[in-house]
Amino acid sequence: MKYLLTIITACMLQLSCTAQKVQVSTDKTTTLVFPFAIRHADRGTKDILIQPVKDADNILLVKAASKEFSYTNLSVVTVDGSVYSFPVEYAPEPSLWIYQVPPQQKTAVSTYANGIADNPLTIRGIRDQSWKMDAAVSGIYIKDNTLYYQLALHNHSSIDYDIEFLRFYIWDKKKSKRTAAQENELLPLYISGNTTQVKANTKSCIVIALEKFTIPDAKYLAIEINEKNGGRHLLLKVHNNKIVKAILLPDLK
Repeated sequence: MKYLLTIITACMLQLSCTAQKVQVSTDKTTTLVFPFAIRHADRGTKDILIQPVKDADNILLVKAASKEFSYTNLSVVTVDGSVYSFPVEYAPEPSLWIYQVPPQQKTAVSTYANGIADNPLTIRGIRDQSWKMDAAVSGIYIKDNTLYYQLALHNHSSIDYDIEFLRFYIWDKKKSKRTAAQENELLPLYISGNTTQVKANTKSCIVIALEKFTIPDAKYLAIEINEKNGGRHLLLKVHNNKIVKAILLPDLK
């Protein structure tokens, strides 16, 4: 095992999961090294053989079960939730033996979002309530080009709160009526937590990752939460003075 790890360290090669094929042969082993431990691996056909390494859970060994097989693929899911898909082809003499798989950008985003879900309250003053249903922004964080909004939802009633939709858009303070031309909807990069339902008499936390931005003085970030088949709609208004105080997240080790 130490010998295998030494070879991998010395021969690290970057692999683009969407552009470069993985080549395998029947008498030589191809090694894939992932940034996180492997949760699940699935081969497109039985023409390729896969084997995890017992003492290194982020390494997958791949070999051809037969020669000249048809084009196939290999899918791998890692513990951070990332999904990798590799085209695989047969080659008598593969050009590469060891592939160092780079982390996906969304991998770090999902890891940060999941990691701050249980953080304590760090911000006050952004709150809305309707008929025993409360919503608040309990924290704003930043890492690189991503802002993370931590939402705390508390259902004080005996009726489940079913979420119809959760939307984010930039809104003009001076406009009394909302139109598509006046709003700029923001699409989340990642959402952590239950965005379907808040059970009766329970609390829930949702973390939303959005691309980094600031807001002009005449506008604010609107976070809209609507109840399905109900009237307990919630609107959180986040102004620029709160966004610029976002807490810087540390590097992942």
